Amino acid sequence: MSDGLQHTAQSPEAPSAVAGKRTAAQGLDSGQGLSSAQVLAALRGAGEATRLRILALLAATEHNVKDLTQILVQSQPRISRHLKLMAEAGIITRFREARGFSSASPIGPRRARTRIVDSLDPSDLTLARDRARAEAVQKARAEAAQDYFKAHAAEWDSIRALHVAESQVEEAMEQALGPGPFELLVDLGTGTGRILELFGPRADKALGFDLNHDMLAYARAKLEREGLAQAQVRHGDLYNIPLPDGAADAVVVHQVLHFLDDPAAAVAEAARLLAPGGRLLVVDFAPHELEFLREQSAHRRLGFGRAQLGRMMETTGLKLLSFQDMNPLGSASPDKASPEGKLTVSLWLGEKPAATGKTRRRNGKVEVAA
Repeated sequence: MSDGLQHTAQSPEAPSAVAGKRTAAQGLDSGQGLSSAQVLAALRGAGEATRLRILALLAATEHNVKDLTQILVQSQPRISRHLKLMAEAGIITRFREARGFSSASPIGPRRARTRIVDSLDPSDLTLARDRARAEAVQKARAEAAQDYFKAHAAEWDSIRALHVAESQVEEAMEQALGPGPFELLVDLGTGTGRILELFGPRADKALGFDLNHDMLAYARAKLEREGLAQAQVRHGDLYNIPLPDGAADAVVVHQVLHFLDDPAAAVAEAARLLAPGGRLLVVDFAPHELEFLREQSAHRRLGFGRAQLGRMMETTGLKLLSFQDMNPLGSASPDKASPEGKLTVSLWLGEKPAATGKTRRRNGKVEVAA
């Protein structure tokens, strides 16, 4: 904001500040279901010049503390203090990955912060400078992520050459999971974020979790470049995802289980996240004998059989709806093996049953179970 706006934000008696707060409160509390306490918390959380600038930045994209210190040219302790107050007010949300923050979260008075940001003048010089510095920070972050991807691209390409084309696998995934729309889609072991890119457009919100910070940086840069604001990535252990039971309409576990010591525990965590009627799509390799993948690519398991993974789903209370094998010969039949030295990609689709007579969600829509 300009110097004048900074002054009014810090001076509660200034006419423009009072008018701004009154307008926001009237708009927020008019049939929107927000309590007075929520409105006041939002206004207090944003009621300071730097915090208002932070809110405007986070409305556009996620940032961590380091990003914000560079963009706003302020000290880390000061930025951290502002972020703490804003998080306590519920207008931003902190996530574990790289001490990051976002305003795009189902937690807190979301409408309040949206109205506050929408009331700002986009031509304000201070906000314009903030946006320019933010773009520079994002560009540097994207370049670093791209360097990481290039360094590992050869390894990934060598594995892709062993199985059916990714485009065919993705087409089968889209057919299996359905068109949506999904209220919340979760991708466990998101890696480069490709699944979020694929399914993000049909979800109100899509979250990907991974433990690899470099992968997350690459995924975040790609999603920002694609303009998928509803798709976000988080640092998280896929055995212990920080979401409540039944939070998701759909969960995807794509080419992840063969890296894990305990794939059954990962399937159980995916099932926990599903709402009644929600679906779990697992994509992985069928059993094979390519031992070199253990050393070259850290594969802990050489594929999964149809019945093996089906039992993992059933143990968690899921019903196996469909199964498909795809091999480089183009066969989708499980009785036709891949040629020697090649991999078959398998797809398992499970569903969490709904209790009789109760409502459930499927593809983002509420249905009444039979």
